[in-house]
Amino acid sequence: MMPLNMIGTGSSAEVRRVSGNEDVRRYLGNLGFVQGAKVTLLSEIGGSVIVGVCDSRIAINKDMAAHILV
Repeated sequence: MMPLNMIGTGSSAEVRRVSGNEDVRRYLGNLGFVQGAKVTLLSEIGGSVIVGVCDSRIAINKDMAAHILV
């Protein structure tokens, strides 16, 4: 397992686990980052990443992306 922000732009993976405290896990879960979800790292801009998940594009900062383990 590795953090989402380490897979490289254009790569796809499956969410294996979401780490962090309960608030972080709930926030990311509400965005669609749940165990088994397919995610694609679309681009990295500054301190943020744009991720494709659940037929949506979501921008999150790299700190949040580090909580998503693929």
